[in-house]
Amino acid sequence: PGIVLVAINPYEQLPIYEQDVIYAYSGQNMGDMDPHIFAVAEEAYKQMARDEKNQSIIVSGESGAGKTVSAKYAMRFFATVGGSASDTNIEAKVLASNPIMEAIGNAKTTRNDNSSRFGKYIQIGFDKRYHIIGANMRTYLLEKSRVVFQVRSRGAFSFFFILL
Repeated sequence: PGIVLVAINPYEQLPIYEQDVIYAYSGQNMGDMDPHIFAVAEEAYKQMARDEKNQSIIVSGESGAGKTVSAKYAMRFFATVGGSASDTNIEAKVLASNPIMEAIGNAKTTRNDNSSRFGKYIQIGFDKRYHIIGANMRTYLLEKSRVVFQVRSRGAFSFFFILL
């Protein structure tokens, strides 16, 4: 069993994700502060350091709910609190491929003009001092129902996808 945080996309910038808010949540116990993505990230970070075990944060929601933005805030928290073994911006590098994936894999829905057809699995690596040393982002197709037919080509199989 884990912690569940329900976040709502306000569709505008709020001052609750600034650097000083990250520092306010850093080192705090869950429940000592208001519910926040930084509280969830802090709890996962503390458990990773205390138990020396991998941790997971699952971000789920409907189209346009702010899943990617929430993941970015959690990564920003880790980069600020955990620092980096190098002077590179891990958050920016991990998400650098996201616009390319979204450009070819998004479609219009009734709620969002640019809804992703892909899920993202982001893995952030830490060293023994709990500094970020790297990250990897994998994508996977969410809507297999969009596969419309299969064609044979010289003994190999290929799938064609139509993303509407």
